[in-house]
Amino acid sequence: MDLKATLITDNIELPDDFFYNVQKYKEHLFKWNKIHNMTGAKDENSIDEFIYDAVYPVSFLPKVKKLLDIGTGAGFPGMILAFALPDTKVTLVEPLAKRASFLQFIKADLGLENVIVVKKRVEEMEDEIFDIVTSRAVTDTNMLLNLSKNFRDENSKLLFYKGERVYDEVDDSMKHKIIKTKNRHYLLIGED
Repeated sequence: MDLKATLITDNIELPDDFFYNVQKYKEHLFKWNKIHNMTGAKDENSIDEFIYDAVYPVSFLPKVKKLLDIGTGAGFPGMILAFALPDTKVTLVEPLAKRASFLQFIKADLGLENVIVVKKRVEEMEDEIFDIVTSRAVTDTNMLLNLSKNFRDENSKLLFYKGERVYDEVDDSMKHKIIKTKNRHYLLIGED
């Protein structure tokens, strides 16, 4: 996958430093991955797929001031969204020390003033309202709704990165939209 060409072809608006930040991020991720097993994606193409997957929602998300990513792991999707949304304060919640340390290192190395790294489980965080709550590959939708309840209000949106099983996890009582790409189903809850 040619990440840059694909994102340009898909007409996804990104800041000037997005590809520089992504390149530095990938260099660090490959180094850390050898020692700490940060992610299952071990080659450039797999990482590029993860990055594309993380950033694609920029094409349909509204502009927001505050974003919370539950279970960021090695940075998907939260850190990548932080690169793409420099005017959004992005809080990355990751309980594993090695991954939280990596996220903190990336924040410092790239001088990301819009990123806050929280090394704890989301259940241990102080209540705070965010405009959007994201999560990828953490748990099922009902559990995510429960985990995020202290971090949203009636105006907040939820964006969950899902697979095909997403249809089993939603019903008509929930205001939602499912956006599909080749490898991903994005569940957007709270959409008018």
